[in-house]
Amino acid sequence: MHHALRDILITLFRWRATVEAPFDRWFLDPHVPRMDHHKRYAALSADYNRPGMRVLEVGSREVTGASDARQRFRQAEYIGFDYFAGPNVDVVGDAHRLASYFAPADKFDLIYSIACFEHFAMPWVVATEIAKLLKVGGCVFVATHFSYSSHARPWHFFQFSDMALRALFSPALGFECIEAGASDPMIGRFSKLAERRLRYRPISGLYCGSAYLGRKMRDVPEFTWDTADLTTLVGGTLYPTENRD
Repeated sequence: MHHALRDILITLFRWRATVEAPFDRWFLDPHVPRMDHHKRYAALSADYNRPGMRVLEVGSREVTGASDARQRFRQAEYIGFDYFAGPNVDVVGDAHRLASYFAPADKFDLIYSIACFEHFAMPWVVATEIAKLLKVGGCVFVATHFSYSSHARPWHFFQFSDMALRALFSPALGFECIEAGASDPMIGRFSKLAERRLRYRPISGLYCGSAYLGRKMRDVPEFTWDTADLTTLVGGTLYPTENRD
């Protein structure tokens, strides 16, 4: 699209959004907890930026601008892990085999990943690998997308709700959830190109981001997803019998 036309359309969309802003709350889902992952990341940076702390970032390569991770954790031992070599990367490898790049005794106090889990072909495997490297008592922090545009194709595999992240890092894998939720609400609608019965219908309950913060409570060396208990994975919740659509 020509840049001038794009800028005009963006201006029009912003004007329309300003007019419709008073109605934004109508599009929120009251069942979705809110979590400001930016504030959580800042708080974790302060908590773990201390001598003796070991911090691992999964998906550390700079792709959208200069990373300030090393500055945030300048007093700790920070290690950046990514699939490709590049700025802010110390270890290159496949996150699905994350633990294999470190010695068995190599453990971390904090492992985090921002805007990467949607690009993992098997995120449940990555969760298991993170559990292997995290100290008992250590924390995992994941911020990813709940609803967002297709990007980094073809390696855009998943979108995650807060419940999806809870299931990945559940008590079955040895984790206790500290907080999980969604952020940055969005307003959407079906386009003219959709099926006739759906055209122009508004879509509520959209959020750009989802995030999870959990603490590893115990090692589960024999854990397998094949035998994981569903009730434990979903935190004892049940599929709703009433229609919430």
